[in-house]
Amino acid sequence: MTHSLILQDKKARICTLTIQRPESLNALNAEVIGQLADAIQAAQADTEVGIIILTGSGDKAFVAGADIKEFADFDAEKGRHLANYGQELLFNRIERSGKPIIAAINGFALGGGLELALACHMRIASDSARMGLPEVSLGVIPGYGGTQRLPQIVGKGKAMEMILTARMVGAEEALLCGLVNQVVPANELLAAAEKMANRILKNSPTAVDTAIQAVLAGYEDSVNGFEAEIECFGASFDTEDFREGTQAFIAKRKPDFTGK
Repeated sequence: MTHSLILQDKKARICTLTIQRPESLNALNAEVIGQLADAIQAAQADTEVGIIILTGSGDKAFVAGADIKEFADFDAEKGRHLANYGQELLFNRIERSGKPIIAAINGFALGGGLELALACHMRIASDSARMGLPEVSLGVIPGYGGTQRLPQIVGKGKAMEMILTARMVGAEEALLCGLVNQVVPANELLAAAEKMANRILKNSPTAVDTAIQAVLAGYEDSVNGFEAEIECFGASFDTEDFREGTQAFIAKRKPDFTGK
């Protein structure tokens, strides 16, 4: 029987997934990527889950990077397969999730670990967190979307600095450049993520999903983001959640969204 590397905890429509490889600082390997992808897919399909929080076990690392021992002897073809496998199976699945995914960064988030956080819709960091993409110091480059998502979030100049110097940034610097949404004391990290999740859960899950897809459309090649927004906006008028939301507003009561 395969050892479970992902701990799942569900309460009040929030599913918290914790990567459990503390002896390796929760480093990503093929087994972790596969199990995490399965856990996220299950949470996405679970009608009792509205938000996913992703974090790492222990207090040292969110994910300290990819497991270098696993690919140290790869050639170019195996390297391409590794990047494609991880991106399609896990990282793109996270980014495209209609249910928001919040990264609770509880320590080191390096290499593939930072790329995992970048794929999430929001990031909250403990005040002791350290983040970076050190791949060029190993003679390789980020392969799980880091060269694409980091510039989208922090801007081209800052991304170039982080990638080319391979240096780590602390939580406060990450907050200043927009890499993380919030910084809190370590013992308040999960509570802060849950607070953000609960704010989102008050809203229409259908509209939240649609808003995510509209934002992502603006980053797709050959897609006009404004036109995509118009289509998504129009489609919202045919949903039960729109009717419930507007009726509740007029009646001055809290809406009871169904997610349809």
